Amino acid sequence: MLSKNNKWFLFIMLSLIWGSSFILMKRGLVALNPYQLGSLRIVFATIFLLLIGFKSLAKIPIQKWRYITLTALFGIFLPVYLFAYAQTGISSSVSGILNSLTPLYTLLLGVLAFGLTFKRNQIIGVILGLSGCFLLVFYGNSSHGETNYFYALLVVIGTICYATNVNLIKKYLSDVTPLAIITANFVILLVPALVILFCCGYADIATKPEVIHATFFIVVLGVIGTGVANLIYYKLIQITSPLFASSVTYFIPIVAMSWGLLDGEMLNPLQFLGAFIILIGVYMASKK
Repeated sequence: MLSKNNKWFLFIMLSLIWGSSFILMKRGLVALNPYQLGSLRIVFATIFLLLIGFKSLAKIPIQKWRYITLTALFGIFLPVYLFAYAQTGISSSVSGILNSLTPLYTLLLGVLAFGLTFKRNQIIGVILGLSGCFLLVFYGNSSHGETNYFYALLVVIGTICYATNVNLIKKYLSDVTPLAIITANFVILLVPALVILFCCGYADIATKPEVIHATFFIVVLGVIGTGVANLIYYKLIQITSPLFASSVTYFIPIVAMSWGLLDGEMLNPLQFLGAFIILIGVYMASKK
């Protein structure tokens, strides 16, 4: 079992992977629609996880499968399509920044629905992290025009799904290995994803060069950004807390903006301030 001293290593790795996921979705949406993208993401992640985790399925107690099904729905199925569809109306950076609402909803749902308790410094940390994110979104996207709030709302709903998922895992699945949980999640979702994929006409366009190129990005997104990332995430939930694990979303905007720098974008002083506030918020939210 991993030592809790490794939590920051897992935290940083997960931040880098998920922070890069939004640019991969953007590249995929060049030739795919949101339903094709979401379905392919699930299919490729399922193939990868079955190769490494098939044997772990037998270790899941029968009574745990109802919670596995719920975590598959809230942690993967709904967010995968919500985020893909949202990025047809908002930029990948805005989507990544809005994703940072997850710790707030994790805190609220944990207290209201799951009977969890949090310290005052954790609440302050969440508020600081959100404040930093608002600085990033306001001063980082003002040049791109107004945000389409309908699409932004889809991301918010996705973060509520993530928050529900993280609390379910901590409360009901802490005694199940992360590999077993995530493999079972995707096994449950494979058939629905395949049905959606072929109902959306992917087979008719699969051989087009631009579709093959876009699909390559979704292979990376499915295997690394979904399969590997969720393994790390579930392990982080089990060895720390729901709030600490979900606080990884505070670093996602920083990683997304780093991709922007490589693409010739520049950060202004207020964006740097927002990033610094986010770091303080994460520290306070994770401090005992």
